[in-house]
Amino acid sequence: MSSDTDVNADDQVLLEREGPIAIVRLHRPDRLNAFTAAMCERLIAVFDETDADDSVRAVVLTGTGRAFCAGADLGAGGETFVLDDDPDTGGAPADTGGRVSLRIYRSNKPVIVAINGAAAGVGVTMTLPADIRIASDTAKFGFVFTRRGIVPEACSTWFLPRVVGVSTALEWTLSGRMVPAAEALERGLVREVVPADRVLERALELAREMVTGTAPVSVALTRQLIWRMLGADSPEIAHRAESLAIYLRGASGDAREGVESFLAKRVPEFPDRVSDGLPDLFESR
Repeated sequence: MSSDTDVNADDQVLLEREGPIAIVRLHRPDRLNAFTAAMCERLIAVFDETDADDSVRAVVLTGTGRAFCAGADLGAGGETFVLDDDPDTGGAPADTGGRVSLRIYRSNKPVIVAINGAAAGVGVTMTLPADIRIASDTAKFGFVFTRRGIVPEACSTWFLPRVVGVSTALEWTLSGRMVPAAEALERGLVREVVPADRVLERALELAREMVTGTAPVSVALTRQLIWRMLGADSPEIAHRAESLAIYLRGASGDAREGVESFLAKRVPEFPDRVSDGLPDLFESR
């Protein structure tokens, strides 16, 4: 879909650490962090890495420079969105933005986005599966697909109406206009707007709140439950999944430690690890 102008794909996405928080940084500042196929593959690999590392408790996604992500790299000009057939099926290939969104959706760690500047196209749709979005006061958002002759992608036709409501989702995607940070806050796209020099630190503050004194496995399962239940047909489905989760978690070392540490008024030390595997709460019963 786009040209990869950087030689080393690993350089397009950087992985940094701030204690138990992983900072994932889109890093093509000379191109306003424009999205490439290589960036897609690197983002997926980085989220695989953060999920596998038990010392990572949460992920903050941000960008380098004055933009978060300007959308697809348009370096190929009019051929930018011309795609080769899927070699396995002969049909449409999987949308790269959608592959990133689905990987973020499946993360076992909380994901917060520090939107440090402009976010357009896939640069905004990839943020929708995150749990919290914090915006710089310099940020603006563009669901610009109709203005480029294409349609929304990155699973955004599922995520966006659930985040901001169907009317706002239609207004923003049909018009393709740029949305200022204040409007994004008013409509619920972002949790808060902060000065540009505070956006990353504010995201880190929220991440620390999520991981301090909480059980990693319980955090991962809670995230799954909340997201998956958005598509449930009835509360009975949530009841079945939650009943199984309570049954399994209630007999765990984490539950024992959670109660005992509370009664002893001490900091909990939860023994269970995400890397040991998570139960399937959505199996047919």
